[in-house]
Amino acid sequence: MRNKLTKAIFPVAGLGTRFLPATKSVPKEIMTLVDRPLVQYAIDEARAAGIKEFIFVTSRGKGALEDYFDHAPQLEQELRKKGKDDLLEILKSTNMDSGEIAYTRQNKALGLGHAVWCARRLIGNEPFAVILPDDVICGDKPCLAQMVEAYNETGGNVVAAMEVPADKASAYGVLDIKEDRGKIVSTKGMVEKPAFGEAPSNLAVIGRYILTPTVLKMLNQKKTGAGGEIQLTDAIDAARDKGEEVYGVRFEGQRFDCGSKAGFLQATVAFALEREELRDELWGYISGLVNTAKAAE
Repeated sequence: MRNKLTKAIFPVAGLGTRFLPATKSVPKEIMTLVDRPLVQYAIDEARAAGIKEFIFVTSRGKGALEDYFDHAPQLEQELRKKGKDDLLEILKSTNMDSGEIAYTRQNKALGLGHAVWCARRLIGNEPFAVILPDDVICGDKPCLAQMVEAYNETGGNVVAAMEVPADKASAYGVLDIKEDRGKIVSTKGMVEKPAFGEAPSNLAVIGRYILTPTVLKMLNQKKTGAGGEIQLTDAIDAARDKGEEVYGVRFEGQRFDCGSKAGFLQATVAFALEREELRDELWGYISGLVNTAKAAE
C-alpha cells in the first residue's frame, strides 16, 4: 500500500523581478488575482488534494508572506463587532493552524531542484507534492487532486503536463513519451528547456509534481544542469535510472502563467469574470473596448 500524500513544498524564494517595482516591497506570491493572493490559490488546491503539511521555501524579504497566514485577532474582532460574518469567514480561510505550516530558507538561488532540496529534512522518507504558485490552474477538479488520483493508480513520480506549441517548448521541461494512454502517459525521459526543434514531444511539464524520497536523494548530489542550476527534472530522471517510473498527467483545466505580466493579467480577467458580482460590469467594459477598437479599424 502506498503512503498517503500529506506534504507539499511551495518554492517561493524568487525575487519576482519581472514585477518590479511592485515586488521591491511585496512578495510576488501575495500579489492578488482579484482579491486573493496567488499563494492562496495554491494552498486551496493543495487542501483539496488532502495536503495537511505546507512547507514554504523562502528567502530574505518574504516576511509579508509569512504574516499572511497568521491569525489577525484585531481585524477578526472588528469584523465580528460589525457583524460582517461573510468577511470573517473569508479571513478565517486564510489562517493556518500551528504546526500546519513550516518555513525553510533558500540562501542562494541555485534552481528549483535546490529549492526542493532545502526542504528535505521536513519531508523525511515520504512522498510529497511540489506546487509552484506562479502556475494557477482553473478547473472543475483541482489539478493536484487529479494527479493524486493518477498517483494512486501508478505510483512512481507524477508530473502535470500540457501540450504546448513547438516554438514555446524551449521554456519548459518536455516529456519523452514511452506510452500514451490518454490522460496518463508513461515516459522514458525528460529534457529541460530543449533547443528549438529538439523537443522530444509537445507535452510540457508545468508546476505540479508528486515525487518520491528517491528524488531528494538524487538532489543530494547537487548536480547542475541547464542554466548552471540544480534542475528538478534532472533529479526525477535520475530516480528513473534507479527503477522508478515517471508519469505525466494531462490535467483538465486552464493554466495561467502568473510569472509573466500577460499571464497575470489574463488570470485576473478570467477569475473576475467568474465572479457574479463583477461579471456584468467588467464584461461591459471589455465589450466597450473591443467595439471601440473595431470602429477604429
